[in-house]
Parts: sequence; structure tokens; C-alpha cells
Amino acid sequence: MKALIVPVTAFQQNCTLLWCERTLQGVVIDPGGDLDLILEEAHAAGVKLVKILLTHAHIDHAGGTAELAERLGLPVEGPQRLDDFWIKLLPQQSQMFGFPKVKGFVPDRWLDQGDTVEFGGETLEVLHCPGHTPGHVVFFHRGERLAVVGDVLFQGSIGRTDFPQGDHATLLKSIRERLFPLGGDVVFIPGHGPVSTFGEEMRHNPYVGVDIE
Repeated sequence: MKALIVPVTAFQQNCTLLWCERTLQGVVIDPGGDLDLILEEAHAAGVKLVKILLTHAHIDHAGGTAELAERLGLPVEGPQRLDDFWIKLLPQQSQMFGFPKVKGFVPDRWLDQGDTVEFGGETLEVLHCPGHTPGHVVFFHRGERLAVVGDVLFQGSIGRTDFPQGDHATLLKSIRERLFPLGGDVVFIPGHGPVSTFGEEMRHNPYVGVDIE
């Protein structure tokens, strides 16, 4: 499997393309906007997009979802159902943050802890990791030791919890009990900023660092 990060919108959100090297079928995770750029990158890589996946439904991650789904006829999978209210608020979010006007949508499939998502010959495991939003999910490829974590965890930081239905203690629990047990060698792509590993964050992240000696 291959991965490509495409920063989009004024928030420089890490939209991520994942694809199967054998079939060249791929998914786009969190198409927040700048759809032409996303499609150019997919085309340049020779990737046929077959699904849209969402970690959560904040505007910078989900703003382009309805338009992209319509343009390409793609199904939308994720996030977890508790983020439905954020999807319904997308038109208001777009106004509040100066995004182009967007529409809400209904995912073709809500995702839950323990679900899997498949494309080409690849399988992603789904982890429900609430705290930043109540319905936030993370996508994990066990073979590649790669996780796409949205706004749960960042290099040296963690997701904000001051939005409606955010919760700091819940976020810390998600990171420590759902992400870190996957292994310190796991590379993760955050929703913003540079990639890191769970091991690095266990050692050095001031918000969730743990003693791993």
C-alpha cells in the first residue's frame, strides 16, 4: 500500500490518499476542500478512487465530501454516528470559517470500533477514538504499521477538546487505550502537521507521554 499526503484548505489539513499498489484502487481520507488538487494528485499517481473515508466531520476534514461524492459517484464511509450533528452543521461551519458553501450529506456507512474498510487488496481497521469529536475514528493498516489519526494526536500535541461534545479526559483515554497499544513502531499521519510515531509521542508528547521503560 502507498500513502500520499495532500495538504488542503487554509487550515493545511492533511488529506490522505491510500492505494493498493497491485490494483491501483484507492481511498481519499478527509477531503476538506481543494478538490481539484486532490484529484490532480490521484491522477498523477494513477490511482482510481473508490471510496471517501472520514475521520470526523469538522469542516476542514469533511467540507469537500458531498461535492466529491457527487462528482465521482463515490460512497462515503465514516465517521462514527455520533458525529452526525457535525455533518448537519457543515453549512454553518463553512460560513463561520470562511469556506465555500458546502452541503451536508448522509454517509453510506457509519463506522464503529472493530469495523474494517476494504479497497483493492487492502484492509484498514477502524478504531473509535472520541474526545476531539464524539464520533471520531482512526484508520489503521496493520501490515504497513500505518495509522491515519485525524485530529486525535499530533507530533508533540493532541486534538482540541473545546468544541461541542469534545472531552479532554475521553481524548486522553482514546490515545492511551486505543492508539498506543498498537505499538511504538506505528507511523501516524495526523490531521495537521508532520508525521510521527506512537513511540515518539509516548516518549516526548507532554500531553500523553507515558513511561515505556
